[in-house]
Amino acid sequence: MQPEWKPRHSPWLIAMGVMMATFMEVLDTSIANIALPHIAGSLSATPEEATWVLTSYLVSNAIVLPTTGWLANHFGRKRVFISCIAMFTIASALCGLAWSLPTLIFARILQGIGGGAMVPIAQSIMLESFPRQKRGAAMAIFAQGVVVAPILGPTLGGWITDSYSWRWIFYINLPVGIMAILAAQWLVEDPPYIQRNRSATIDYVGFGLLAVWLGTLQILLDKGQEADWFGAVWVRWFTLASVLSFAGFIWWQLKAEHPLVDLKVFKNRNFTIGLILMTTLGAILYGTTAQIPLFLQTLMGYPALQSGYAMSPRGIAAFVTTFFVGRIVGKVRAKWMLCVGFVLLAASSFMLSDLNLQVAQINVIWPSIVNGIAISFIFVPLTTATMSQLHQQQLGNATGLYNLMRNLGGSIGIAFVTTMLARGAQTHQALMVGQLALDNPAFRQQFDAAHKLLVHHTDAVTASRQAYNAVYSLLDQQAHLWAFVDNFFIFGAMALVTLPLIFLFKRVTAPAKTLETVH
Repeated sequence: MQPEWKPRHSPWLIAMGVMMATFMEVLDTSIANIALPHIAGSLSATPEEATWVLTSYLVSNAIVLPTTGWLANHFGRKRVFISCIAMFTIASALCGLAWSLPTLIFARILQGIGGGAMVPIAQSIMLESFPRQKRGAAMAIFAQGVVVAPILGPTLGGWITDSYSWRWIFYINLPVGIMAILAAQWLVEDPPYIQRNRSATIDYVGFGLLAVWLGTLQILLDKGQEADWFGAVWVRWFTLASVLSFAGFIWWQLKAEHPLVDLKVFKNRNFTIGLILMTTLGAILYGTTAQIPLFLQTLMGYPALQSGYAMSPRGIAAFVTTFFVGRIVGKVRAKWMLCVGFVLLAASSFMLSDLNLQVAQINVIWPSIVNGIAISFIFVPLTTATMSQLHQQQLGNATGLYNLMRNLGGSIGIAFVTTMLARGAQTHQALMVGQLALDNPAFRQQFDAAHKLLVHHTDAVTASRQAYNAVYSLLDQQAHLWAFVDNFFIFGAMALVTLPLIFLFKRVTAPAKTLETVH
């Protein structure tokens, strides 16, 4: 077997260059969320219509992700990477200049196309640039962008929107994008095996099936709750289209001579297990990120920016811990680090499931810090173990699938949160409303206290009605609180359920010249 390719420039210099593009792209997946009300008001759109700013980006991003390997092989990885950064940067400028919601959605679609291949290509560049024994350190750097950026996004987006304008959340990409293009032009180079495969033909049928599958799936996950899921006819049709196109895509990829996505990589046990764990992590990470600001703003009355500040320690903890994890990832068995990470992840979720309406901000900050530490202990060794048995030629295809499942897991987590909050609050409210009876001492005490205060300002009948409304409002708050508590508890249980999978990772034994032993 021929020796592994080595880049001309220092791997650390390459890592710094490609991470500018990675951080910029991943940050944009969450930075626009908090600005949606401002965008809707500025462009004369409803809040529901404004959510297409997020959905359009996710759909186009998801469709491009699995095609990364083919794009790099056909056009050359460096050329695709620079083109993606350029498209993303130009689309960011168009987003900032948007004069209507349709133009903003169109620009976000272009952003998603550019960003879709950018992150997996950056990851494969870093994995290939570092020798196998140092890939853990490479993934520690990569984790800074992929893990920390989505956490810091809402806080940064809130600050920019409040201080300047929502348009600046897109304009700030321009200088970063230009620097990333210059760095890529100088540092990135195509390995010999990519140059040899540029003649590969595109799988048009596979791409069409992939686009239908991922497009319908992302729209379902993002809009399903608004439409009452299967209560809407279009949801049933979209579900059927998604299932059929997914089955057709798998069948076609297995029989095609030049498949768009090489599914043979799933024969690798480490890769398949890693994908399952990354999907679970994505669901918990993005679900928690979506749920904590909702809890703070809707139940605790925090302003948007303050709720972002409460989550900032999570990103700081992840950022700091990742440096430590990167130093020990090659010295400590990956499965033990993953166990620590998933146990801490479960612990942070169980801590959040203990919240009530009288908690202080510190009661949210501490679980968030534990969550950030947990993510660092998971992301770096998980990525290293997942890719450990793959050859350099397989990394482009594998990183596209890996990032796709992280994003899909995140979409599933957010859809789960929005659905369960709505349904859970209804369920708990139905269970508790029977307690609003005059023969219930607790209700009677609350009602009498409210009535005593209100009767001084109006007549007795109106005071009684207002007292009932006040007590019912308190019950509604409690019902929503229990819905949040249930979700956090489920996330904790999900983290613990994944523990047995960690022990299915196998260690690699291979010739010393081509492969190093991965713990």
